[in-house]
Amino acid sequence: MDSSFPMRKIIHVDMDAFYASVEQHDNPALKGKAIAVGGGHRGVVSAASYEARKFGVRSAMPSKTAKEKCPHLIFVPPRFARYKEISKKIREIFYEYTDLVEPLSLDEAYLDVTENKKGMESANQIAKEIRQKIFDETGLTASAGISVNKFLAKVASDINKPNGQKTIHPDKIEGFLEELPVEKFYGVGKVTANKMFSLGIYKGKDLKKRSIEDLTRLFGKSGAYYYNVVRGIHHSEVKPHRIQKSVAVERTFFEDLFDEQQVNEKLESLSEELHTRLQKNNILGRSLTLKIKYKDFSLYTRSITKEEYFSSAEQYLKTGKKLWELRPFDKPVRLLGLSLSHLNTEEKKQVSVQLKIPFKEFED
Repeated sequence: MDSSFPMRKIIHVDMDAFYASVEQHDNPALKGKAIAVGGGHRGVVSAASYEARKFGVRSAMPSKTAKEKCPHLIFVPPRFARYKEISKKIREIFYEYTDLVEPLSLDEAYLDVTENKKGMESANQIAKEIRQKIFDETGLTASAGISVNKFLAKVASDINKPNGQKTIHPDKIEGFLEELPVEKFYGVGKVTANKMFSLGIYKGKDLKKRSIEDLTRLFGKSGAYYYNVVRGIHHSEVKPHRIQKSVAVERTFFEDLFDEQQVNEKLESLSEELHTRLQKNNILGRSLTLKIKYKDFSLYTRSITKEEYFSSAEQYLKTGKKLWELRPFDKPVRLLGLSLSHLNTEEKKQVSVQLKIPFKEFED
């Protein structure tokens, strides 16, 4: 830990299978059943209940794959207006304790309760109260992580899910991170985890043995991030005025793509996932970018900007295909991505006198 930096009390609250839990709460006939929100014919899963997750069903999974894993899976259409309504109630609870709330999506947020409106010393107790209030007012459960920075709180919130919480005390941070599997580190996705495994890095203590130069060489700009967080160092503050400038989805493939049909199928899946993410927060954008990484790791991006906002998965797919046709190379593809920028969130920026730099998230 960096003793020169002020110690904070940070809570990360994460709703448990939010969309699916809302559907099960509002329709008791769905309680205890394996359900997927979204999906349907040729779509992708937006969220899965814990009953479905036991069969390997996950968000962003093609509905066909989800049905193969769980034949009795029930698909439910998303109701984003309802999710936003409940999310608003949850955030009102957060603001009873602090104004330093940084929402990440409808179902999760960071809270800085170092100095809170209740004058409570224990962040652990604040988290318990918040989770109980959420349950009393919505009938839904939430999990929480509590620690001295956002990274540790985020990691902790996943440990006792669902309907639990975990506090990582300052004097326990070093030992906790040394024993933590690297795939549990926030910011380490499947591809990066597999790369770490191939290098003999399985736990935090293995990662900690690597120098910052070594990690930067192996993982680029993310290397410094891994070097710091495995030592419990993460100085990003909770920023209540977080303005999103782009939304991106991308996939790295274990087997390179060679033919047009494979690419079209992946673009369709990415378009559906991008649309789902945008709908979650009522976001629209005017610029769509296609990202291609080839087998030889060369990178190509191409964008199209429109006067009006994109508004559907079909538009993302159609435009993505056009951008694909403009590619300069016919080489095996190891990664595809779609991102939307020039968002309507930037309109909000103009009415704010001053905004802080948004917290940067790391993705594979």
